[in-house]
Amino acid sequence: MRKRRASFALFTLSLMFFSLCTTSSVYPSGFSFFEHGAKAAGMSGAFTAQADDPSALFHNAGGLAFFDGRKISLGTNLLAIPHSTYRGLDAFAGASGEQVKQVFIPSHFYYIQPINDAWKFGFGFNSPFGLASKWKDPDKWPGRFISTKANLVSFDLNPSLGYQVNSKFGIGGGAIFRFSKVELLRRQQLRSPLPPNPLLEVADVRLKSNTEAGFGWNVGLLHKATDKFSWGASYRSRMKVDYSGKGRFSQILTGVAPFDAAVARSLPFNQDIPIETAIRFPDTGSLGLAYAFSEKLLVETDVNWTGWRRFGKVDINFPQNRTLNATIPENWKSVFNYRTGVRWTQNPTSEWRFGYFFDTTPQPVASLNPLLPDANRNGFSAGYGHRGKRAGTDFYAMIVPFNSRTTRVNREGFNGTYETTVLVFGATLNW
Repeated sequence: MRKRRASFALFTLSLMFFSLCTTSSVYPSGFSFFEHGAKAAGMSGAFTAQADDPSALFHNAGGLAFFDGRKISLGTNLLAIPHSTYRGLDAFAGASGEQVKQVFIPSHFYYIQPINDAWKFGFGFNSPFGLASKWKDPDKWPGRFISTKANLVSFDLNPSLGYQVNSKFGIGGGAIFRFSKVELLRRQQLRSPLPPNPLLEVADVRLKSNTEAGFGWNVGLLHKATDKFSWGASYRSRMKVDYSGKGRFSQILTGVAPFDAAVARSLPFNQDIPIETAIRFPDTGSLGLAYAFSEKLLVETDVNWTGWRRFGKVDINFPQNRTLNATIPENWKSVFNYRTGVRWTQNPTSEWRFGYFFDTTPQPVASLNPLLPDANRNGFSAGYGHRGKRAGTDFYAMIVPFNSRTTRVNREGFNGTYETTVLVFGATLNW
């Protein structure tokens, strides 16, 4: 009874902790995040064909079938953006901008409990999607009419079941309950009717949604074909979240009194206005192959697919004032990424991991803008794990330099070059 009470208390405290930790995310892959367990992250996420720790609940639910005792994992990541810049081109030649240096702590919790020899129950908590961009000096930032700040927060609850078909083959799946909110800040400009009819900055616009929910599912299989070779596959469904919330316009005076008065009559300043929007989250699929060259050395290669084609546009609707409605075209494409990981078992209690991944951006160059300046990127990781009699600890570090990316065909005419680097560190406790 005491053990059950202790486990429940740990579970409750963990959820309270993660509710705080997941209030910000960032965009390591489109706007998805793949690091949901330090062991897998040390191998750059090449883990679909292993799935032998509780993060199997994210990477491949088929691995859930092979657990023979209760397992709990509790972990977090420290994700930093030390470098993210913009250099203007064409009409914006000479203009520049830099994102605020930010740190985020997307976290994870997993609980696995066998029901009997064949059936296993698992529960996962993580944050697979999120984005955050915030530009310095918003009053002077040349991209402020597109975005000064964007923040998408999400976290998933993932109850799952695994079934061990035999000693070599397991399957698993579960439901995904996603909770998410979004915030967008930008400036608005209008053209003055007075010659020479310049565009003038007239409003600060803030849009903030409530926390809303969506529903999806996942499935996976793991086949330990031989003592040396295993393979796995997993799929997580697409999902749509409909948001409602409030928008607020604050007037910025231009100093042209007749124009300011006309603007004040045309926009609903200094009041909360209902807004509605939706985000179509993509589905994902993974295939992994792992081979043990010796008792100490294992190598895995994964191919992951993400259905970003669903992210075609973002409609922002004002039900009480439809003249303010806006559409942000995105037209993303579905893409593959490739991951390779190496696991070196130094001795029964110590293990080293190394990895590399290549991620293709789903964002077309016409959509490249301050809201989400995405690009192809390479990731390099290293990790270490220690196993004791009752508990274990995993650590990893990762650097993700984005390729420099230039647009001269941006839809808003905001052309330029973006450069970004992301650093990630993480730890997971297992017992």
